[in-house]
Amino acid sequence: MTDAALPQTLRDVIEQQVATQPDAPLLVHPATGVITTYADLRRTALQLAGELAEAGIVPGDVVSTMLPNGGAAVEVFLGAMHGGYVVSPINLLAQDAQLEHVLAHSGTRIVFAALEHVTRLTLLAAKAAPRLRIRATDPDAVAPQSAREPPPVAVAPSSPALLMYTSGTTGLPKGVLLTHRNLLASARAVAAAQALTPADRVLSALPLYHINGQCIATLAPVVSGGSIVLPRRFSVSGWWPLVERLAPTWLNLVPTMIAFLCNGPELTPAQRHACRGLRFARSASAPLPPEQHRAFEQRFGVSIVEAMGLTETASVAFTNPLDPAARRIGSPGLPLAVQARVMAPDGRELPAGQAGEIGLRGEPVMQGYFHAPELTAQALDADGWLATGDLGYRDADGYYFITGRLKELIIKGGENIAPREIDEALLAHPAVLEAAAVGIPDVEYGQEILACVVLKEGATCSEADLRAHCRRLLGRYKAPKELRFVDELPKGPSGKVQRRRLLDFVA
Repeated sequence: MTDAALPQTLRDVIEQQVATQPDAPLLVHPATGVITTYADLRRTALQLAGELAEAGIVPGDVVSTMLPNGGAAVEVFLGAMHGGYVVSPINLLAQDAQLEHVLAHSGTRIVFAALEHVTRLTLLAAKAAPRLRIRATDPDAVAPQSAREPPPVAVAPSSPALLMYTSGTTGLPKGVLLTHRNLLASARAVAAAQALTPADRVLSALPLYHINGQCIATLAPVVSGGSIVLPRRFSVSGWWPLVERLAPTWLNLVPTMIAFLCNGPELTPAQRHACRGLRFARSASAPLPPEQHRAFEQRFGVSIVEAMGLTETASVAFTNPLDPAARRIGSPGLPLAVQARVMAPDGRELPAGQAGEIGLRGEPVMQGYFHAPELTAQALDADGWLATGDLGYRDADGYYFITGRLKELIIKGGENIAPREIDEALLAHPAVLEAAAVGIPDVEYGQEILACVVLKEGATCSEADLRAHCRRLLGRYKAPKELRFVDELPKGPSGKVQRRRLLDFVA
C-alpha cells in the first residue's frame, strides 16, 4: 500500500480495521477474558461522540481521563480521537499543584474519572476550572450515556489528537501536543520494526497515561490490527500466569519490571512452555542495564529489543533490530522514524564517538508545547530539530548510546560524570536489584556522588563491601561518597527513576 493510500488519521485506521476485520479482538480483559472487538470500539466511539455533543463539547475540544488501565481508558483514548477530540490522559500520581495546573492549562471540558478521583477533581476544579464536567466512570467500560450518533466532523492529519503533560519533576508539567500525523508515524514505525501483524498480541501493564502505553502498546497494535492485554497494574506473581492463559506474542516492559521479574519466582513448566510463544520483549522508557538484559534472556529464553522514545516524539527515537545478532546490548539502537544527530554545546554536529546532546527531527516530532511558544522555541529550532536533553554518542555503525540527561550530569571537581556509569557499576554487584546515583552539593568539589541502592530479596551486603566493589570498578574518584540502602527508588509512571527525588535521602 502506497503512503497516499494509507489511512491518514486514527479515525481512518479504526474504520479500516472495522471494514476488514470487525470481529477481531482489540482488547482482551485480563481478569475476565472478555474481548472488545474493533466493531465494539467503533460503536462505543460513536456513542461517546453523541454524549459529548449533548454536553456541548465539540470536536477539537480537550477530553481528559483519570482512569487506571482498563476498558474505559482504552475506549476513551481511542474513541475520543476517532471523534476528532483531543484526548489528554491525566497522571494518576499527579500532586494537587500539578493536577490543578493541568486542569486549568489544558482547558479540558470533561474528565472521565474513576470514582476514587471524583471528589479530589471536584475540589480542584472549583478553583482551576469551574465549568469542568467530572464524569464518574467504571474503569472496566466507559458505557456512554447516549445512544445518539452525531454526524462525523472532518479530521485532518494535522489535527491535534493527543495532549500529554510531562511528569513535571522539575516544575509544572508541560503539555506536549501531538497530531494524528505524529501518532501514526510513530505507530507505523514501531509496527514495521517489530513486524507486527493481526496475529500479534501484546501484554503491557504500562499505564495509559504514559506515552509508551499509548503509542507502543495501544496504537502500534491498532495500526497492525493486533490485540492488547492490559492488566490494571504490574504484578511479578501475576505476570507469567497471564502469559500462560492469554498467549501474548510480545511483552512491553521497562527496566524496573525486568529487574523484578529476574528476581521473581521460578516459572512452572506450563509457564515456561508458554514463553515459547513469545517472539520478543521490548524494553524502553529508561536505559536497560546490560546485566539485567542478559539475565532476563538467560532465565526466560525471551530476547529483548531495547528501544527509546520521548513524549515529544510520540514514544519513538531509536530501536534495536529484532534479530539478536544485529543488536547492541547497552544501546537503544538505530534511529526509528526520525533523523538523529549528536550536538556540541555550540550547536555543531559531532562525529561518531564524540558525546554531546542528542537532537531528533522527523514526522513523529511534536507540534510544540501547548500554549507555550517560548518553551517550544527553546526545544525546536527553525529546521525542526528537537533538543532532547539526552546526552550520548553514536558508534561507527550508527548505533546510539545514552549516557545520561543534560540536567542530571554530575560535575565533580570540573569532571563530568554520567550517573548511569555509577548505576551500572552498582548493578554489577550480585546483591543489588536497583541502583541510582545523583549529584549532591559539596564544598570541596562542587558536587559529590550519592547512590541509593535496593537489595535483592533475601540478599545481604554491607556498606563497606559495596564501597570496595565501587572502588574496584570505578576508581576512588567516581566511587559514591554517600551510600543509602532504601526499600525502593522514586519512580514516575513509566518506571523511570526520578533522580532529583533521591536528594530526599540526603542525611
